[in-house]
Amino acid sequence: MAGMGPPGMGPGMRGGGGRRNQGTVKMPPGGWKTVARMFKMLLSSYKWSLLLVAVCILVTTATTLTSTLFTRTLIDDYIAPLSVAANPDFGPLAVTLFKLAAVLLVGAGCSYLNSRLMINVSQGMLLKLREGLFEHMETLPIKFFDQNSHGDVMSVYTNDVDSLRQMVGNSLPNVFSSLITIVATLTSMLVLCWQLTLLTIVLTGVMVFTTRWLGGLSAKYFRRQQNDMGTMNGFVEEMLTGQKVVKTFCHEDEAIEEFERLNENLRDSACNANKIANIVMPINGNLSNLIYVICAAVGAMVSLGGGGLTVGTLVSFLTLIKNFTQPVSQISNQVNSVVASLAGAERVFRIMDEASEDDGTATVHLVNVEANADGTLVETPQVTHLWAWKKPVAGGYELVRQQGEVDFSQVDFSYVPEKQVLFDIDLDTDAGQKVALVGGTGAGKTTITNLINRFYDIQDGEILYDKIPITTICKPDLRRSLGMVLQETHLFTGTVMDNIRYGRLDATDEECIAAAKLVHAHDFISRLAQGYNTMLNADGGNLSQGERQLIAIARAAVANPPALILDEATSNIDTRTERLIQQGMDSLMNGRSTFVIAHRLSTVRNSDIIVVMERGRIIEQGTHDELIAQKGRYYQLYTGHGITD
Repeated sequence: MAGMGPPGMGPGMRGGGGRRNQGTVKMPPGGWKTVARMFKMLLSSYKWSLLLVAVCILVTTATTLTSTLFTRTLIDDYIAPLSVAANPDFGPLAVTLFKLAAVLLVGAGCSYLNSRLMINVSQGMLLKLREGLFEHMETLPIKFFDQNSHGDVMSVYTNDVDSLRQMVGNSLPNVFSSLITIVATLTSMLVLCWQLTLLTIVLTGVMVFTTRWLGGLSAKYFRRQQNDMGTMNGFVEEMLTGQKVVKTFCHEDEAIEEFERLNENLRDSACNANKIANIVMPINGNLSNLIYVICAAVGAMVSLGGGGLTVGTLVSFLTLIKNFTQPVSQISNQVNSVVASLAGAERVFRIMDEASEDDGTATVHLVNVEANADGTLVETPQVTHLWAWKKPVAGGYELVRQQGEVDFSQVDFSYVPEKQVLFDIDLDTDAGQKVALVGGTGAGKTTITNLINRFYDIQDGEILYDKIPITTICKPDLRRSLGMVLQETHLFTGTVMDNIRYGRLDATDEECIAAAKLVHAHDFISRLAQGYNTMLNADGGNLSQGERQLIAIARAAVANPPALILDEATSNIDTRTERLIQQGMDSLMNGRSTFVIAHRLSTVRNSDIIVVMERGRIIEQGTHDELIAQKGRYYQLYTGHGITD
């Protein structure tokens, strides 16, 4: 009898891969904005490191160019004269070579420093990016997690973030270095022989055009590869969490078949992307060699024909051709890596750009108070478990005693605009009442509790908490006032004591044990191998479902909240255990306003108000005896008589 929940992730939505624009252009849509955003992020934290990297690249390029141009001097000024000299003097040549070695040593040092700096920059940026991503994720509304596959989100943290590391640490520095090398080399080539330079530029243009064409073919496959990887990760995560269900219904073969289909999709997109990307280098290499051969032939004819082109100049020029075409080829090869990284960056920034939960004009806060002798409330920094709302008024604020009185007035709600799930909900409760929500599956019971917590906001009507509109209450304080035990229990990696203390991090061991005793969890915990220090892993997989539920109830008990929401809190506990903890639950609920969703109607008989829901509407409400006397829907649910749907 679970309440109506938000729309889930169907098989076609897993990972969202099939819904994204695949794109057919070399640069993904918005790619330049993504690049600009990344540069802004880098410059905000590492501008001096990046400046030093740029200096190192310039020095390295200058030393490489110097060694290349020295070939002309070596041949024309040293080797040629020495080859015809009667008594050759090698001293000047040796001095020049030592100077060149010193220059190259400086270049090697700068290259090493550049690599070390980029490692620090790339890893530091990813550290900040992951921290920012996780911090922002913690501010996102429940709606985001309901509508996005957990495995796809995990893929952003792993594959997509790592693709950014490759881009920042390798691709971008290589592109910048290559551009500097191209400009410096082209300038030197023009000085040596402008005619051969023009010929080189024309032939290089053919190489660039070929690379752009191949890059356009591969771009869409790189984007599809990132999406297929997220989709497959989402499926694996889904299978891991639902493995018991898979085995119960003997769907292992179907699961394997579906995984093989998704894996084949990933293989297909990855192969297509890398197949095209991997032929870029061989094609560019062959075109580069062709440019070299053509320029060598033309240059040799000019030199032999007396065109004023010396042998040293020709050799230097041919070496510069390699220095020119190689960075052009490198830039071409990096295009595919950049495109793949930008596809990952878009997915990272898509989460970063998701709107956080908005408190709007929330100004009311929950504070600890103590009562004076005359009964007036005074705020105190001490934990008193006596709570009040700090409500701004003209000239200051007033303290309104927190009592847990919740009122719904003509509330309408939709998870998605085209499908309304709650209609004209009117519900008045008094402080300290136990309110039970009952009805068939999908009636809207859980949705009611989601609205009290402001996991979702209503479209029409008003919800008052202690006569205060909940839209004016700070969300963290609102939720702090509401202890909640969910039907789906989640335990964290840590000890049993840590999981109970999660309800209130400053709780002592004695308070945690007292809470466990209150809900009759102490006995089974004491029988564990290490008692309260027993480690829980894999969401408490070494405990039974009922034991996990008891720990979750103890977690709510140690929080000692002013109000409670129990969403089928005893659904995973057997009848005998349920009877054992009922007294403890009654003690926990004593004096607190409590909203209970229960599939066993016998557990809500003593509720002050029983609200019967059907198809998003309240159709009956009253005490158990009143509703039984009416012989309406509640009577049918309780007795099993007259149920036709």
